[in-house]
Amino acid sequence: MKAIAIKNNQPIPFDTIPTLEYSQFLEFNTSLLQDENHHCVNYYGIAIQDKVKLICCIANDKDALFHVSSSLVPRQTPIESFTQHHLAFEKFEREIYENFGVPIRNHPWLKPVRFAFNQTNKNNTIANYPFFNIESEELHQVGVGPIHAGIIEPGHFRFICNGEQILHLEIQLGYQHRGIETLFLQKKKLIERHTLAENISGDSVVGHTTTFANLWEVLCNVKTDVESHFARTLALELERIAIHTGDLSGMCTDVGYQLGSAVYGRLRTPIINFFQQWCGNRMAKSLIRAGFSNFPITEELGEKLKKVLDAFEPDFDEICKETFSAPTVLGRFEKTGIVTNAVGKSIGLVGMAARMTNINRDIRTSHPYNLYPNLSHQPILKHHGDAYSRARIKYREVKQSIAYIKTLLNAIPAENTNKIVLPKPTPNTFVLSMVEGWRGEICHCAITDAQGELVHYKIKDPSFHNWLAMALAVRNNEISDFPISNKSFNLSYAGHDL
Repeated sequence: MKAIAIKNNQPIPFDTIPTLEYSQFLEFNTSLLQDENHHCVNYYGIAIQDKVKLICCIANDKDALFHVSSSLVPRQTPIESFTQHHLAFEKFEREIYENFGVPIRNHPWLKPVRFAFNQTNKNNTIANYPFFNIESEELHQVGVGPIHAGIIEPGHFRFICNGEQILHLEIQLGYQHRGIETLFLQKKKLIERHTLAENISGDSVVGHTTTFANLWEVLCNVKTDVESHFARTLALELERIAIHTGDLSGMCTDVGYQLGSAVYGRLRTPIINFFQQWCGNRMAKSLIRAGFSNFPITEELGEKLKKVLDAFEPDFDEICKETFSAPTVLGRFEKTGIVTNAVGKSIGLVGMAARMTNINRDIRTSHPYNLYPNLSHQPILKHHGDAYSRARIKYREVKQSIAYIKTLLNAIPAENTNKIVLPKPTPNTFVLSMVEGWRGEICHCAITDAQGELVHYKIKDPSFHNWLAMALAVRNNEISDFPISNKSFNLSYAGHDL
């Protein structure tokens, strides 16, 4: 057996994951990606004495399965690159090389990913990062960052331009490696781990915390109650509405469309204010907890949310009609920041960034969780892969989320007053949990030892897949169009630089 096939949130004994010879491991996993129904959701290493256990998780989106396999390789023995067969593996392999020093042959460029505090080569620093250069008197470089002027997060964008035309963009985000995956092992209290999950990426609190809560419950062999399923599904769609609406405001700002900037910004406010009414925090911190629903949705809260959405939707429809009929807006959105379907498949795009290029990739449909099996979700696809496509997906997904929330509010479950105490996690267990956040697929993997203690916790934010798409999208665009493309993707700095 070359791999074990599992479902989303299905715990398995860790030793049931097949361990293959590396050549067989490489051939098996790279061959799976020749089928467009498969994509890599995680590929990482675990240190075992002087060796590294490589674990690869490939999603079969057609059959709702994940194929999990492994290989044990010596740290100093060179191995052949997955990336030479499929570019979607390039950043996963760079991270493995950075963390463990395993020599990887025929990788296009094993540059650092995060400058982790525990990286193998301590001589690698952000100051000597090997940016790509072109020697030419006609070309010039433009540096943006390392502190983003809007969100105040660290990230550096290095452009090579011919006049106003971008020839190349390289993005380096390794300025603030927080070591969150290590902290998941060091922090023993469940509340501490919940807090860590809430702070993986500040705009995806619900997405990451739901992923952790779903994982932890199955790891502890506890069945999720209906109330928790309900709260998590509703909160995920509410988070999607809030962020997409804010993104549309930002995109309007970047093209000088003041009406859209102001109205979308105003519309976002009552959505996040409802989170504050619900749980006391506008970003939904403290809302999601493993084992129970920390703040149940009552009939009274449900009625308040209906009123919020009833007031939101007509104004949202009106400003979208104005936005998408304004020639000045369309002239900046259309054919700006294009990523083609072929490029999207080759680099392994996920989430909204994949769907804008007509790649049908949405965990809500392919590997459903919580209450999504009841919603019969249909992903929204566009074909042109430009900033306009991304804006239209945001608009249509907001409308779709409103419909889902109204459906959910028609059947609010009764409050479960039995607050269970979660038992210790099952020993020697592996769990893979995935959630479709507003940005795309979130993946958490956990492994326990013989005593049921966490020995490994691996997090993948969708931005890990999609930052390369941003760099490719702006090629041959004018540098003044970079802000529009950047905001239309709205990728996470913190979620990438864990």
